[in-house]
Amino acid sequence: MRILILGTGGMAKHHATHFAEIEGVTVVGGVDVDPARLDAFNKAHNIEHGFASLDAALAWGEFDAVANVTPDSIHHPTSIAALKAGKHVFCEKPLATDAAKAFEMVEVAEKSGRINMVNLTYRNVAPLQAAREIVLSGQIGAVKHVEASYLQSWLVSKAWGDWRTSGQWLWRLSKKHGSNGVLGDIGVHILDFASYGSGLDIEHVFARLKTFDKAAGNKIGEYELDANDSFTMAVDFSNGALGVIHATRWATGHLNELKLRVYGERGGVEVQNRHDGVQLRVCLGEDVEEGIWRVTEVPPVPTNYERFAASVRSGINQQPDFRHAANLQRVIDLAIVSDSEHKELATH
Repeated sequence: MRILILGTGGMAKHHATHFAEIEGVTVVGGVDVDPARLDAFNKAHNIEHGFASLDAALAWGEFDAVANVTPDSIHHPTSIAALKAGKHVFCEKPLATDAAKAFEMVEVAEKSGRINMVNLTYRNVAPLQAAREIVLSGQIGAVKHVEASYLQSWLVSKAWGDWRTSGQWLWRLSKKHGSNGVLGDIGVHILDFASYGSGLDIEHVFARLKTFDKAAGNKIGEYELDANDSFTMAVDFSNGALGVIHATRWATGHLNELKLRVYGERGGVEVQNRHDGVQLRVCLGEDVEEGIWRVTEVPPVPTNYERFAASVRSGINQQPDFRHAANLQRVIDLAIVSDSEHKELATH
């Protein structure tokens, strides 16, 4: 498979590195509107061809697939253009900035017959995969309650850099720069963590969003800091279970932590994914009576990058595909409406 990296910003290096490590995959080109950034990226990853636009790359055409690592608002037009040109597409999350655009992408992708996947990176977490298998096997019984959280601290810590001085972070706080805030940025991850890990779809949403003052006039340069910083969400799942999902960038002391807890009538599973390690804990059988939780070791799983390459080779689309990501975007859109109207909304 010959792959083109579309957008050569921060996340692109992970795509280039991971794809280059896969046997039979060659990164043949990079695309960016910034010539200096493109040149530095191509030199760093030994990529031969560079293009100032996707149109120019498509005119060249000597590639099979596109890794779309453009800003969120650009995913929609560029993915559609690539699919219509007959290219497979591996798109960064979120799929689009709203569900309407996301489902347009789904329609084009499914009509094209090309492989379409979204890089929901925490699918690479082996304990999450194992937790899902335990839940779906029936070992914990019918799921009754789900808790999921995504905690970050970059608004109170400089561990990742100073957000006040870098456009890399400031755009994530500004609606006019294409951000849906913490809900759109990492909310899609924790929604996937919750629904995938529990094996259940979300059917009703009641959400609250909060934007805190972060600077004088809540503005830094061209960036209006009006995107949400935190959200809480009460949900109903497809089997009637209740769930609580929340995320924030104000979680002091938590650099980057996802947690999932799924409780059934006969047991439970808990997954914790932190910057310094991942852990799966289970409470099953006789341990339920004593409240004993045991750490379970699990083998690694193929990455999204590896599964995308395998899908292109086999012609069989693996998950998470565009339709799954669009369904998550629908939940995000409804959460925004739920907050503004202060009411619960159904996803279907």
